[in-house]
Amino acid sequence: MRRVMVRYRVKPDRVEENEQLVRAVYEELHRAEPAGLRYATFRLDDRVSFVHIAESESATSPLTEVKAFKAFQKEIADRCEEQPVVTEIDEIGSFGFLAGEAA
Repeated sequence: MRRVMVRYRVKPDRVEENEQLVRAVYEELHRAEPAGLRYATFRLDDRVSFVHIAESESATSPLTEVKAFKAFQKEIADRCEEQPVVTEIDEIGSFGFLAGEAA
């Protein structure tokens, strides 16, 4: 199992565009329902920073095959003031956070 957190900050005038691209990813994910993927995106209180948390059961995430995710990544460098930083994370504990977990 692989878990990652990605954090970045977009240019203020590109926030809405970024959110639209993220929403398109979720629309496709809800249609495709790729097995073994858990994924969440959050906008931070500064309104321009985003955090994505992804968990996949395999070393290669099914997210990388999602057409809308490829579109999201295409111009990410241009949208960002602070480029994405990918960090591997290990769960210490959670409650009701991951799919299938009893709350």
